[in-house]
Amino acid sequence: MKERISERVRNLEQSQIRNMSIECDKIGGINLSQGICSLPLPPVLAEEAKAAIDGGKNHYTRYDGISELREALAGKLAGYNGVQANPETDIVVTSGSTGAFYCTCMALLNPGDEVILFEPYYGYHEYTLKALDMVPVYIKLTPPEWSFQPEEIERAVTAHTRAILINTPANPSGKVFSEKELELLAEICIRYDLLVFTDEIYEYIVYDGFSHISPGAFKNIQDRVVTISGYSKTFSITGWRVGYCACREELARPIGCANDLVYVCAPSPLQVGVSRAIARLPDSFYGSLRGQYQRKRDLLCGALREASLTPYVPQGAYYVLADISGIPGDTSREKAMYLLEKTGVAVVPGSAFYRSGGENLARLCFAKDDQELEQACERLQKLKFLL
Repeated sequence: MKERISERVRNLEQSQIRNMSIECDKIGGINLSQGICSLPLPPVLAEEAKAAIDGGKNHYTRYDGISELREALAGKLAGYNGVQANPETDIVVTSGSTGAFYCTCMALLNPGDEVILFEPYYGYHEYTLKALDMVPVYIKLTPPEWSFQPEEIERAVTAHTRAILINTPANPSGKVFSEKELELLAEICIRYDLLVFTDEIYEYIVYDGFSHISPGAFKNIQDRVVTISGYSKTFSITGWRVGYCACREELARPIGCANDLVYVCAPSPLQVGVSRAIARLPDSFYGSLRGQYQRKRDLLCGALREASLTPYVPQGAYYVLADISGIPGDTSREKAMYLLEKTGVAVVPGSAFYRSGGENLARLCFAKDDQELEQACERLQKLKFLL
């Protein structure tokens, strides 16, 4: 029988995040590899979603989401992000922010188009581009500030470049792009007529006085920005798959068509739950969220220092990249497996976030309940007696 696997899938690899989760399950370890939030749901979410199910809201919605959610998102975008979006024409509710990115690429790019991608990058961004036969163009961020050189980006632009992808706060580095950096990127996008795709899924999780800034709030580029986000991380509902994108109508319309084709709609009762939570949760909820995660960040970074695994302290999101050069192994995968074997703590090899490189890095997720995170920190201390 002829081989039936498509070329685009043959060239993809399973996420190392998923692989390390599987390895962790085999030994019953503590999984700090996958970004599964352990924080409890705000009660309003479950209450309103259950009420929607009981009330019969279990059928297809409009392809771009229920009006209640689109209106709630428009208000939130204006108030928090400074992004103006008409709820009837400019917002598409999708199956998670990953689904929003997939539909955006499918609708606005062609095979062979190039997209500038900062590394370390989130693997699903790269995989999505490759799955759709688009070409990632890699620009390395330099630690510890994860800075970039505008000249390097301009040298990377070709006749095939169509967009820049910005992830702020970033997974895995925790970088929060500053206003100055975003202004520089805006100038480049205007100069070379590029679209701007921004993944802002961690927008509420920022630390140490840093502020989240949405590129879509910049008036000079607002017509070329697709703002992508969702509530998986903010509300600890990674399995609900409720995301969205916001952009001008001329872009939103084809993105909505792609969303209709691929996903039909996001889960209808869960859309209701999210819309009610946006409307009813006070600002103090988001402040408390930041405070909880900053405390968890500081706990894990302290444990990593004690274990001689120097952390790059994140400005946002809920991951830490750590220097694992002192751990035995030639590759970050080997080092991660050594760490799992000796401590029972699963991390993601740094090479998962680079086209080439990252062999002395690992990513750890601290979106865990306090007991699990404290136990992981205790286990990591074993390394100081082994290294």
